[in-house]
Amino acid sequence: MRYWLSIVVATPAHSSVAGPLTYRSECPLPPGSLVRVPLGKREVLGVVWEALPDSGDLPESQSRAVLGALDGLAPLSATWRRLVGFTASYYQRSIGEVALAALPPQLRELSTVQLARRLKRPVAPAPDAPVTTDLIALSAEQERAIAEFDADTRPALLFGATGSGKTEVYLRAAAKVLASDTSAQVLVMVPEINLTPQLQARFEERFAHLGKAQVVSMHSGLTPAQRLKSWLAAHAGQARLVLGTRMAIFASLPNLRLIVVDEEHDPSYKQQEGARYSARDLAVYRAMLESARSQAGDSEGAEAFPLPAGAAEPALPGRRRSAPPGGSAVREATSVGACRVLLGSATPSLESWQATVVGRYQRLTMSERIGGAEQQGSLPAVRLVDMNHQPKHCTIAPPLLDAIAQRIARGEQSLIFLNRRGYAPVLACHDCGWKSECPHCSAFRVFHKIDRTLRCHHCGFTERVPRACPACGNIDIAPVGKGTERLEEHIAELLAGDHPVRRPDGSPLRIARIDADTTRLKGALESQLASVHAREVDVLVGTQMIAKGHDFRHITLVAAINPDGALFSSDFRAPERLFGLLMQAAGRAGRDADHGEASEMWVQTFHPQHPLFAALKKHDYPAFAAQELKEREAAGMSPFGFSALVRAEARDQAVAQGFLNAAAAAAQTQQLPGMEAVTPYPAVPMTIQRVANIERAQMLVESPSRAALQRFLAAWQPLLHQTRQQGDFKSLVRWAIDVDPLAI
Repeated sequence: MRYWLSIVVATPAHSSVAGPLTYRSECPLPPGSLVRVPLGKREVLGVVWEALPDSGDLPESQSRAVLGALDGLAPLSATWRRLVGFTASYYQRSIGEVALAALPPQLRELSTVQLARRLKRPVAPAPDAPVTTDLIALSAEQERAIAEFDADTRPALLFGATGSGKTEVYLRAAAKVLASDTSAQVLVMVPEINLTPQLQARFEERFAHLGKAQVVSMHSGLTPAQRLKSWLAAHAGQARLVLGTRMAIFASLPNLRLIVVDEEHDPSYKQQEGARYSARDLAVYRAMLESARSQAGDSEGAEAFPLPAGAAEPALPGRRRSAPPGGSAVREATSVGACRVLLGSATPSLESWQATVVGRYQRLTMSERIGGAEQQGSLPAVRLVDMNHQPKHCTIAPPLLDAIAQRIARGEQSLIFLNRRGYAPVLACHDCGWKSECPHCSAFRVFHKIDRTLRCHHCGFTERVPRACPACGNIDIAPVGKGTERLEEHIAELLAGDHPVRRPDGSPLRIARIDADTTRLKGALESQLASVHAREVDVLVGTQMIAKGHDFRHITLVAAINPDGALFSSDFRAPERLFGLLMQAAGRAGRDADHGEASEMWVQTFHPQHPLFAALKKHDYPAFAAQELKEREAAGMSPFGFSALVRAEARDQAVAQGFLNAAAAAAQTQQLPGMEAVTPYPAVPMTIQRVANIERAQMLVESPSRAALQRFLAAWQPLLHQTRQQGDFKSLVRWAIDVDPLAI
């Protein structure tokens, strides 16, 4: 007997093949089955999306047969397929692109025989270890947060100060879920790969009775074989705890009961290539789908649940309006088998914060550090250094340098934060004005002194530093500005010069730098962090990768060297990102209660009267958020308005802008659905206009209605395809839609 199947395969977002394809099969295959099918001259992996009654418009003589099914794997669940379908629809990508990108790369290459061999490998039994999930005494705020989380049903935002013990709340919430159901699974997400090992070690230590095989990680830093092993363990239900970065939101977890999103404000949760999804928003949406499945037996339900804080109404048929916060639809889903989501941050995204203001999310507050004020477990004092009153051209203000020296003499550690790697952002000739511009990008190449290279951080183009100015021959070319490499050198000159600062035992001070350049080799980051924890480093210099998430117990001073650039940025999210970064950086100081009262955060600025710094001095995120939300509401910006960016790339800037403007004009002419509530702005060059000899342009589309914006984008897609086929725009390299963009 012949069966007809709708199967999704990996296809480019803007190819003529965007949806599922029809194949024939000699045996019935349930939806969610993984199969190998022919596509052109290739054999590719596909996912059975649904069974069809017939071949539809496809003549049977032209149909192609399924080559084989990966029989050893259970089908992907209906909930997983709904999540993928929502992602593709909302973020305006092809369903095959999203579905296949969510699967481990090695799974696409294995034959049925190879996969069967992998599945036969024995699973390590759980060790006979004691249960150690409740060994640490909780603070009063932690106990209250856990009790409130258990008593409510909505998505929860854990608003906790740095060092307040948010991780312990995550551990307790996970322990309760795992203890209540022997098949339950928990997903814990972190924003960056470098935060995964320390969190995994802590979870493995706490849940040692489960065994290491039941605590797995998922991130792009793993080898293909490791990613496949983790995915198979999660898909089979063998892995009880899954820790990962944003890609883990698509992990196949048949018994998911809790999703934790640590540092939920972090922009790393937003994918910047391919399907530009927000893993944080999808975490909220997936928890709702999983809860609906537990009530409906994995049927096609979940329409009654509210959307994530930053998300817009998806273009899915039959979707009803959101239920009121805490309404009956949500409460029914919190019985046995429901899935909860817990977002955590000391500086929540304004979208999530606003969701707690209006009652869509539950807010759990922990304002005190572990140890409390009576044990000196207080937040660091913020000191602003007015650089207008410091010596001209100084990099480290004398008062700050003196404070660092005092810390070294007492055996304490300091962290100096500058969010710019390399030695200097520009190499310049002061005779003729030559600068180290990248020949392929509209940006400067960064000078890296350690290997004497000029390196473009956008396209990767690298050259040796010239012996003389390429334009006029002047040998006196000099670096302009400072990066972490130069800052490290400068601090060493200041502290280890004619009157060197010594450690308490009389030994010379030690300075270390942690940024993307010093952590390229495998294991380098772990080794450097271990040195910091072992107190082998006195002054740590680095970029934002060390300013968040790390538990440094002996750092008592944190300094931000040059944060003013974001104060007057054209990007409306820049102040939010700066405040969050400075608060997170401040949180690295005084995490040991013995040093809490003496810890300080120094900020060097030319604008000490700026309202952002006033809120920072008080560690008053609610005041900062209230002011920012007031301004955004007046301007109709997120979370009070909704937007999308359409980006186009071509060899010629005029072609890229012309394509966007022509597509917008066509939408105006045809009066697409939702057009009455949507405002497309004229196309403009992107901030970095040219990258790798490709000109880039963008068009902002705004709307006060998320539903109207979604209707418009869905109807606009065919017009964008048609516009690209016009003669003037056939040279266009690519275009893409970014819904809910983080950078405009």
